[in-house]
Amino acid sequence: MYLYPWPGLYLLGRNQSSGNRVRWHVRPKIGIYGLSGCWGEQIVILNCEDQLLDLFGAVDIVDFLGGSSVNDTESRLLIALVEGSVGHPREEALLRKVRERSDILIACGSCACFGGVAAMDARSPRAEIIRQVYGNNGPAASWDIPPHKPLSDFVKVDLAIPGCPIEKEEFLRVMSSLLNGDVPVMPAYPVCLECKMKENECLLLTRGLPCAGPVTAAGCGARCPSYNIACIGCRGPVEEANMASLERILEQKKFELDEIRRKLRLFAAPVLDKLQDRGVQ
Repeated sequence: MYLYPWPGLYLLGRNQSSGNRVRWHVRPKIGIYGLSGCWGEQIVILNCEDQLLDLFGAVDIVDFLGGSSVNDTESRLLIALVEGSVGHPREEALLRKVRERSDILIACGSCACFGGVAAMDARSPRAEIIRQVYGNNGPAASWDIPPHKPLSDFVKVDLAIPGCPIEKEEFLRVMSSLLNGDVPVMPAYPVCLECKMKENECLLLTRGLPCAGPVTAAGCGARCPSYNIACIGCRGPVEEANMASLERILEQKKFELDEIRRKLRLFAAPVLDKLQDRGVQ
């Protein structure tokens, strides 16, 4: 996760403050962008409904293809929200341009943060993947498809909001914090702790389900375990995940750690590959 350090956080148009609340000369400009993804994060933003009116009333959304056919692609931005992984040179070019014109760049969703579903097999030969899906004949045999990668492989990311899709409440909290001159605090604990706070029955210990909650970053309010569905790790691995302890529990339940690794790879394979390269299992 990347955050602007407070001394370096420059809020465009900042005039004066009363307490922690920022007062603006002009409404700050914001851009919302989608790369390779399902646009799920943009749908979450549009589904904020009543809160969206307050948000749009406080800022100028000047560049948002999902919400308007008339966009300003050149103005300086206070905040750029980018969803999706980078899977094509033109997406990399767009991302670099957005980075240059924005003060704060936020990766929205697990595709932007970690690479997402499109990157779960990024280290396999691309030609072999295409052959398995499309066969040896036909136009697909000549396709040159680069591996998908997270935004941080190309540009500096100031803040990451993980999730597939992102949580509405977390998005609104982050935007409110930034527009009031604060640095958002993101959860540094696993989904497992959110289950305990909600007094959920532990699906791993009591039901023997292969739940990734102990090693997955929190922030979803234990959404899936609250409905008796094992966590699949869509928010990516929590920092300093205790994989050794989880492995012991899984062995007791007759599961293997690879079961959890496969879940996490579905959304964050590039991150896990880098950890493995550094000797972290």
